[in-house]
Amino acid sequence: MQARVVVFPVKGRAWCFACPRASAAASAASGGDGALPPTTTLKDLWRGIASGGRTAPENAEAVVDFVADKMNRAWIGFGSAPEGSMKSRIHSFGLKLLSRVRPSEVLLKSVTKDVSTLEIVHPASINPRLVRRRLRHIAVRGASVHRNFLYGSVCLLPVTSVFMVLPLPNIPFFWVLFRAYSHWRALQGSERLQLLVSDCSDNWKVLEKKKEISSERDGSPCENAQYAPWNLRSSKELDGFLKRGNLDEGLDCDTLSSICKEYDLDKIDVLKYRDLP
Repeated sequence: MQARVVVFPVKGRAWCFACPRASAAASAASGGDGALPPTTTLKDLWRGIASGGRTAPENAEAVVDFVADKMNRAWIGFGSAPEGSMKSRIHSFGLKLLSRVRPSEVLLKSVTKDVSTLEIVHPASINPRLVRRRLRHIAVRGASVHRNFLYGSVCLLPVTSVFMVLPLPNIPFFWVLFRAYSHWRALQGSERLQLLVSDCSDNWKVLEKKKEISSERDGSPCENAQYAPWNLRSSKELDGFLKRGNLDEGLDCDTLSSICKEYDLDKIDVLKYRDLP
């Protein structure tokens, strides 16, 4: 499977790293790994675990995907609740919390375990080595940050479970549970991205597909390599968009809208990159 990342500066030294919405939707539909079929009932989950045909990590992922699927269905139900109801208010409050999630987490969650090649679209005026170096930095930093937040969220789960005795929905517990799942997905994505944009690595053999990438990239990663999982593609069109705005003050909304429309990006996430402190 090939993923695509669009990279361009949005304000000063701040850059945007975004995946097309179609790729993000495909990632969400696959459950985040694309390896295990979705489990719809608890009976099916237990039957799959008891059959002994999976390894322990695969069983753990099946349990996580099962819980995530149930949470997603419940969230959709809250969103379709009548206006003014308790569920509708909880959904609105949840959207406000989600709006504070850093855009880099969205990027990392979209790089799933079944991604074997990565196409990186960047302005032609920017050195491709710098682009790949920045992506490596996001991957390395993301692995450290989301690992720590994952451990912290897991430690908070027993504390928030105490609120189960209340007659109201235990919002803190489910929020912490959701954040733990999100950090786990982002951690997996950061490790995958780090592998995809690394230099000549012996770990490339774990990728599902190995094919020669003939597109222009920033030099061969190693002397005898015929395969590299990354493909840097310069875009003069992106340069044209950037020349319309002022990078020192930040690209204006019209320019960002044009870029998002051309490359099928989520404008809300792109604006977060521009407006980050």
